[in-house]
Amino acid sequence: MPLTIATWNINSVRLRIEAVARFVDSHRPDVLCLQETKCMDGQFPLADVKKMGFDHVAIHGQKGYHGVAIFSRHALKDVDRRGFCDKADARHIAVTLADGPAAGTRIHNFYVPAGGDEPDPAINPKFAHKLAFLDEMEAWDGLRVADGPTRSILVGDLNIAPLEHDVWSSKQLAKVVSHTPLERRRLTEVARAGGWLDMMRELTPEPEKLYTWWSYRSPDWAAADKGRRLDHVWVSPSLAPAMRGFEVVRGARGWDRPSDHAPVVARLDF
Repeated sequence: MPLTIATWNINSVRLRIEAVARFVDSHRPDVLCLQETKCMDGQFPLADVKKMGFDHVAIHGQKGYHGVAIFSRHALKDVDRRGFCDKADARHIAVTLADGPAAGTRIHNFYVPAGGDEPDPAINPKFAHKLAFLDEMEAWDGLRVADGPTRSILVGDLNIAPLEHDVWSSKQLAKVVSHTPLERRRLTEVARAGGWLDMMRELTPEPEKLYTWWSYRSPDWAAADKGRRLDHVWVSPSLAPAMRGFEVVRGARGWDRPSDHAPVVARLDF
């Protein structure tokens, strides 16, 4: 039986709740993971989410910044909200699907720090925070999925485009935060340490370009197409046979008051 899981950095769920509803109506994901929800748990628009058909919701928010959420048509259990780098940032939430075709599957939703503008941890605390966050991801036993039959999915805005063709020009962006050699190497090491498969690249190998983000600073973003693949779907090796396809819903980037990220929808068959 199929399961569709979507990930989207929404850049304020209250501001863009109508866009969320539009996306859900057109693509009908079974599970939707949002990042950068930017609201406290008590302010979350849960009534609107229920109207979309999601009876099961797990949220981890804070005032004005960050925030992650998981909406599901299937029951959830074992909700975990992990802190990183001794900060109270709401950047992670995990759940296990309790019923449906993928019952028992663990889902992690991440919003990795962006890292600021200067790719030097000695002078930029935001970049140092990003690297420390990746260090903790790599060291966490809860993200090690290579051995055994464990079924796990990791999605989110990881704020790094790790491969050459994940950006419009690898050469021109080599010193730009999100595609520096150090970040690319560190994210690859996180995935390797955990045993994760990059589902998008497993199904669409390089040199095909893949983008999920286009800057607000580019009014002609569609024509220029200077994008980056910052949003990811990773799966445990046990789910490799289940991978069926994915879609970057690029059209959503052109909606009224858009997020600068497009939703990514992954399809698996259990």
